[in-house]
Amino acid sequence: MILVADDDTQIRDVLRIALGQAGYTVAEASDGRAALEAAQSLSPNLIVLDIGMPEMDGLEVCRALRKSSDVPILFLTAQSDEVDRIVGLELGADDYVAKPFSPRELVARVKAILKRSAAVVPEAVTLRRGVLTIDPERHLCHVGQTQVPLTAREMELALHLMRRPDNVLSRPQIVDQIYGTNVHVSDRTMDSHLRNLRAKLTAAGCADAIETVHGVGIRMGACRGV
Repeated sequence: MILVADDDTQIRDVLRIALGQAGYTVAEASDGRAALEAAQSLSPNLIVLDIGMPEMDGLEVCRALRKSSDVPILFLTAQSDEVDRIVGLELGADDYVAKPFSPRELVARVKAILKRSAAVVPEAVTLRRGVLTIDPERHLCHVGQTQVPLTAREMELALHLMRRPDNVLSRPQIVDQIYGTNVHVSDRTMDSHLRNLRAKLTAAGCADAIETVHGVGIRMGACRGV
């Protein structure tokens, strides 16, 4: 199920039709508070969330959801609201589409996010490096005994680094591996996910989890912890 939250009836109609034609069941919410309640009661597979809504804006809804849920979130933003897009990504959103948008592009991004979310789970092998442990099958990340809640995008980024701990990966390589080669992703989007991942691991006591090789890319650090 896809939850579409937007106060514009026309946009909800367009997305209901486009997502329905793509085979998805769609639920709708017309304001932020209704979106939060629907997300908590319906447990959707993904939320298309407009930032500028009454009652609660999309950023507030995302912030509230991320306290207890890692449901994928695709933000709808105004073309000029770059600050809101970056804040949304830093709060844990998975992607964004700027208005006006192509329904086909939005459906393609929804499919890509859901595919990536499913791809987080496939390997049953638990990965360990120093104090950092990632269990992809159960979507769990721990620093020592501390559980670190990660979004699907942050988990996939961590897994790509953990599976090649001694390899330096450039930003284009990471973008291609996580988003695929047919989706344009800005540097700011990738940087936001990386910054979020680093901040969460640092807060849990593993500040050396990701190492920057200046001018080249990033790789796993020693993960010695504190």
